[in-house]
Amino acid sequence: MTTQVRRVPSRAAAAALSLGLVAATIVFSSPVSAQAVSAPSDIACSTAVTSAPTGPATVSAASTPYGRVLVEGSAGYAGCSLYVLTSDELHALSGADFACSDNVNVLGAPCDTVLWPALLTDGAPIAGPGVNPTLLGTVTRTDFPFLGPGESVRQVTYAGLPLYRFLFDETPGETEGANLFDPVTSPAGTWYLVDPGRGLPAQGEAELQVESVGGAEVLAATMNNDFSVFPDASFPAYTLSTDSGHGSACQGQCALVWQPVLTSMRPVAGPGVDQHALGVIVRPDGTHQVTYDGQPLYLFLEDAYIEGITGTQSINGAGLITPWGVFNTIPPAP
Repeated sequence: MTTQVRRVPSRAAAAALSLGLVAATIVFSSPVSAQAVSAPSDIACSTAVTSAPTGPATVSAASTPYGRVLVEGSAGYAGCSLYVLTSDELHALSGADFACSDNVNVLGAPCDTVLWPALLTDGAPIAGPGVNPTLLGTVTRTDFPFLGPGESVRQVTYAGLPLYRFLFDETPGETEGANLFDPVTSPAGTWYLVDPGRGLPAQGEAELQVESVGGAEVLAATMNNDFSVFPDASFPAYTLSTDSGHGSACQGQCALVWQPVLTSMRPVAGPGVDQHALGVIVRPDGTHQVTYDGQPLYLFLEDAYIEGITGTQSINGAGLITPWGVFNTIPPAP
């Protein structure tokens, strides 16, 4: 798949760049700096959210290597990629706080205003070309740092999940947040572009390869496709003992901890993997989950890390006994 990866000289330099950009964003996104913006064309997709909106947001659609995806259509931000976070689903399932909020995190910047600026709206959001208006909605948020006691704002949702931009998407058309397995949010989760047709994740093509993790050779899935700080990172893939036939026993909250390896195109076999061993099943929510020798594949949230910033590459889920069954890694085929 053709991607728009912006490479950097080294992972260490990338980590320093990431922290530096976060710090710079905090400085230059103050209310004074925001007022200094003279025209909408001066606003980058990475601009932080510093105040409540003054008008309705517009959501449109655009073509990318991941297929048709949602983008912002509002003046000044037209064409900026929009994302959803899988772990935000916990809010709908249990009433838990949103995973991307102003809670303290390892980067020291609010997730919902600086790292992943939320798409806010004053009034009903507007459906642009290619967008299904019946999937547009809003959710009330009170967890933004610029809000006073008792104040709230409305964030735009699509198919029930809140929409965000990304700090590293500086210009329209960039997709650095695509398939980003993010350990910074609380809890961790994966950021996906959004298919405007049904509101499902637009992952593009999943890629599986054999990877050495902690001295063990295991099947791994490629994530963070365009993320310049940690691009094309691989994470261990797991199978579940209770899966059988063509279905998955991991649904609901299980699927938020053990995230299905998803694809919206034909999965691709990387080094050490037989293409014929890869397949796809359709989950109840309509997403397509990758299988290996007929077994659905999963990622474990506790394996998420960003090299040089937080965590290390490891296998934390092998042999874990859960209420849904036992998860295990997959050794390479003989």
